[in-house]
Amino acid sequence: MKVIDHIKQAKDTLVSFEILPPLKGKGIQSLYKHLDPLMEFKPAFINVTYHRSEHVFKKNADGSFQKVVVRKRPGTESICAAIMNKYSVDTVPHLICGGFNVNETEDALINLHYLGIDNVLVLRGDAAKNETAFEAEIGGHKFAADLLKQVVDLNSGVYLEEDLKDTSNMKFCIGVAGYPEKHFEAPNMDSDLQYLKKKVDMGADYIVTQMFFDNEKYYSFVKACRAIGITVPIIPGLKPIYNKKQLTMLPKVFHIDLPAPLSNEIFKCKTDEEVEKVGRDWLLYQSQELKKFGVPVLHYYTLGKPHMVADVVKALL
Repeated sequence: MKVIDHIKQAKDTLVSFEILPPLKGKGIQSLYKHLDPLMEFKPAFINVTYHRSEHVFKKNADGSFQKVVVRKRPGTESICAAIMNKYSVDTVPHLICGGFNVNETEDALINLHYLGIDNVLVLRGDAAKNETAFEAEIGGHKFAADLLKQVVDLNSGVYLEEDLKDTSNMKFCIGVAGYPEKHFEAPNMDSDLQYLKKKVDMGADYIVTQMFFDNEKYYSFVKACRAIGITVPIIPGLKPIYNKKQLTMLPKVFHIDLPAPLSNEIFKCKTDEEVEKVGRDWLLYQSQELKKFGVPVLHYYTLGKPHMVADVVKALL
């Protein structure tokens, strides 16, 4: 079932979760252990992130170095299928520009279609660790809008090989990312909103936001989107804080602000357990206020802390 259909049919705010694929070498049971405590809340869908390959240099016996391509978290497509099979819940694989050329992207979408997966979240993706700025794969997409167009084309039966006859239309529901505090590469919020509107006008069905810790940022973002004609559902992305390192890491990596009342309370904490309590209380407060606001879905970035999210959702419901 498509994300947009879940939203249309819902009588109340839905819940969804986002997870990481297991690290290479870890069995799928580690994933199930992560998901099991969350499934009692009957999530509408589960997002599965995609992580591009990395280039590392390994030293040879003769002292020379060899460039090796490594994927630390492979298997997004098969993990989505496994989750659907085990839990009977819809999944949303992330689809990124980095690490794919257009033909590989088309093949990945065909595989998802064959697996019965009809949702994708279209993202440009981050720069590789050895890059100072995002660089497209040779023959790949540079912008999320270009990747979005390829998905929209396939939904209309338009494949890369123009001479294909009697092609089958795909049926992907397409999500895109929104940034309540502006994408860090955009020169200003107005231009960032125009890029987002372009993607919606091209065929995106809904928006899911970058994490934020100040609900006012989300409310302002929604208002600004509506003012320029963006009418699709805007799903807030939420994440728990559980250690003091995140006070500096989150603003640095994700280019977001943390509200002073939250950071002040965390600074007072002496242990990670105390930080978890502050983070849990703040996440519950955010969730309660967003639900009152009437958001379509509360989307939680669980990413290693499913018990914190489970505590919040249990208190919320």
